Amino acid sequence: MIRKPTVLSEIARHKTVYLMALPGVLFFFVFFYMPMPGLIIAFKNFKMSLGIWGSPWNGLDNFRFFFSSGIALRVTRNTLSLNVLFIVSITFFQVLLALLLNEVRSGPYKKITQSVLFLPYLMSWIIVSVIVNGFLGSDTGTINQLLVYLGLEPVNWFSRAELWPTILVVLNVWKWTGYGVVIYLAAITGIDGTLYEAATVDGANRLQRVWHITLPLLKATVVILTILSVGRIFYGDVGLIYGIIGDNAVLFSTTDVIDTYVLRALRTSSDLGMSTAIGLWQSVMGFLLVLASNKMANHYERDGALF
Repeated sequence: MIRKPTVLSEIARHKTVYLMALPGVLFFFVFFYMPMPGLIIAFKNFKMSLGIWGSPWNGLDNFRFFFSSGIALRVTRNTLSLNVLFIVSITFFQVLLALLLNEVRSGPYKKITQSVLFLPYLMSWIIVSVIVNGFLGSDTGTINQLLVYLGLEPVNWFSRAELWPTILVVLNVWKWTGYGVVIYLAAITGIDGTLYEAATVDGANRLQRVWHITLPLLKATVVILTILSVGRIFYGDVGLIYGIIGDNAVLFSTTDVIDTYVLRALRTSSDLGMSTAIGLWQSVMGFLLVLASNKMANHYERDGALF
């Protein structure tokens, strides 16, 4: 009778692998699991002098305050709509550029293009905000100077709220596309080359090989990365939005998201109870969306589901 290996024997057998994973496990344990008891602040009238355990309970008042404030609907709508636009546009351009780069046969050109695409990912949003101000500034901005040169009226970009969802999408695509291209290129590289050889023998041209081989085999990777993105669909990119929009209330109607609203609330009122309640709500909703999207993926693309 073959005995089933125990957990300790499994760790002893693969100790090198587990030692390599230990820093990552400790990181998640210390910064993601140990703070979880602090979630009870969401149900308390938190006072710094009394501490977490000494502060009085207030039930769902922190949640009620947020949802009855009149701002909850706006920031939730902005958060969801912007993130959906980000996920769709970024995924499209990442897959498209990965497919195009995979067809490039010139090694040096391919490497230079990958490096140029990846460069924006290394820039902080503060640097990007300086670049945006240089392009969209009212008086000295490059785009307004070009419009004046062409005989057109300059645009006051920072007072036109309806333009900023498009601007933010463009900035996100510009910054994150190169990062995703690396992942998708790695997935494409792992595809068995004999499939392309067989398709070439059968008379398939380059576009047909991409459509019937590369894209179907890339579908699982696309689904997994999309599910991971959906898990954070209730979270706004504070670096992007606050770094560029700041406290410009004129643009709040289309750019103010849950995280920037919480940040301003903490700066003005230091209400940790309300911010914790909103964070807990974001996490629960993101978790439910991951479960739902994973179930859909499991139904339509079993290999692309996370679990």
